Amino acid sequence: MRPMPSEFEIIRRHFSRAAPSAMVGVGDDCALVRSKPGMTLAVTTDMLVEGTHFPAGSDACRLGHKSLAVSLSDLAAMGADPRWGLLSLALPAADDNWLSAFSEGFYSLAARYGVDLIGGDTTRGPLAISVTLIGEVPVELALRRDGALAGDDIWVSGSTGEAALALAALSGRIALAEPFISQCLARLETPEPRVELGGRLRGLAHSAIDVSDGLLADLGHILEMSGAGAEVSYELLPRAPAIASCDDAELVRECLAGGGDDYELLFTAPPARRADVDALSADLGLALTRIGSVVPGEAKTRLLDMQGNALALARSGFDHFR
Repeated sequence: MRPMPSEFEIIRRHFSRAAPSAMVGVGDDCALVRSKPGMTLAVTTDMLVEGTHFPAGSDACRLGHKSLAVSLSDLAAMGADPRWGLLSLALPAADDNWLSAFSEGFYSLAARYGVDLIGGDTTRGPLAISVTLIGEVPVELALRRDGALAGDDIWVSGSTGEAALALAALSGRIALAEPFISQCLARLETPEPRVELGGRLRGLAHSAIDVSDGLLADLGHILEMSGAGAEVSYELLPRAPAIASCDDAELVRECLAGGGDDYELLFTAPPARRADVDALSADLGLALTRIGSVVPGEAKTRLLDMQGNALALARSGFDHFR
């Protein structure tokens, strides 16, 4: 019987690839890195816990992808260029096959965005994954949540709701046929962080955030930090084919406006820059949809129907403690 690898063998076998951008990477007490002149560091961390963020038995390769993607999405929301990552794992057992698949999913996405893994930790325990990413952004051009101005347009990339629709299908609330179930599961399990879009929004957007907990919930964070309100047209929210084909109107509304795990970018920009946003959309081959506007007043969002009437929503987003 093959002996179980030690903590240090796990690191050596699966997480010790070269990190050319670091002065010192995996293997010492700390990593040493040097930022480029004129850049400031953007630092983010995310944790994924089995049973809360993903079900037991989830595909390890897809989990490796997602664990990095959610943190890349945070850097994208700040307009930062990804540089370095730290990975900490709590593992119930040192399963070499699982680790090989997980690290392949992680490193494959890291290679696409130039992330060097420079450190982390491993321990025994219930399965949990913690990723810290460090990126760089020009000092005066970082995108923030507190920059929205009354009169700004509100934009969202791609479309929302498919990940939440996947969860509804997994829980048995709705049955999804092919190809919709595969499309929704891909959005849930292998989200695409909008890193290039985030970088291109520097100097164009007044504020930005990634949609991780739900479109209205995350827009609310921008409004709270910016001291403004918003009006959003429900009919303008972009709909993927799986959402457009769903005949459960209540579920569709929940997914579009309150579903999480989308990892799209929500941003505000002045109306005078509409042509620039449209040109950026065409250049990236990525839909950027204007869904509403920032208005003076209390930091709340009014979701409006075609007649301008306010729509109620049972839940505007995900909260771990509610």
